[in-house]
Amino acid sequence: MNEWLDAVLDLVQSVDPVLRTVLAGVFIMLETTILLGLIVPGDTVVLVASTAVDSPLGYWSLAIVVIIGALTGGSLGFAIGRYFGPRLRASRLGQRIGEKNWQRAENFLDHRGGIAVFISRFLPVLHSLTPLVVGMSTLRYRTFMLWLTPACILWSFAYVSVGSAAAGGYRSISESLDGAAYVFVAVIIGFWLLVFAIKKLLDRYVSRFADRRGDGDPTTSDD
Repeated sequence: MNEWLDAVLDLVQSVDPVLRTVLAGVFIMLETTILLGLIVPGDTVVLVASTAVDSPLGYWSLAIVVIIGALTGGSLGFAIGRYFGPRLRASRLGQRIGEKNWQRAENFLDHRGGIAVFISRFLPVLHSLTPLVVGMSTLRYRTFMLWLTPACILWSFAYVSVGSAAAGGYRSISESLDGAAYVFVAVIIGFWLLVFAIKKLLDRYVSRFADRRGDGDPTTSDD
């Protein structure tokens, strides 16, 4: 098991660190951009890239690039919503997302304003739809970014920290412990289970607002 994990980690680490970091930023940008975010596994790419971190510079570079990528993706989604949102929503491509998903994102934003922007970053589907829906709303871009930025920072450091810590811990004990790979796998699975549980709790909170219409003005919520 250790040999197999060594091969995987070495493969990731063999990728040029600059290219690896840029790819993580690009994937997370695509994940937070409308439509592409429904199929691009940005969180997995970031977690895998973080296993190759072997220095403070690499850690901070990856975390910052991921934050920039997420904010860029959110900004692109906002711009698309502002200029093309209604047409995109009515298009065949927009309809494939499902009117229910559009309505849930719209209702949640309407009821909770900036708080909805923050929470949506941690939830599937909503993290891609919310920037677009915000662009179609009366919520200002500045308010959107004030809520999105801390969410992206928290998300980035959580994934980069867990991936780099798990890989670093494994490397430090792999030579002395035959089952070190199982420890690494347990840490990653534990993290995914924690993420799953948090998403479930947040989804329950979202459902309190997403299934009923608001007043059509998200700026009247707690921003």
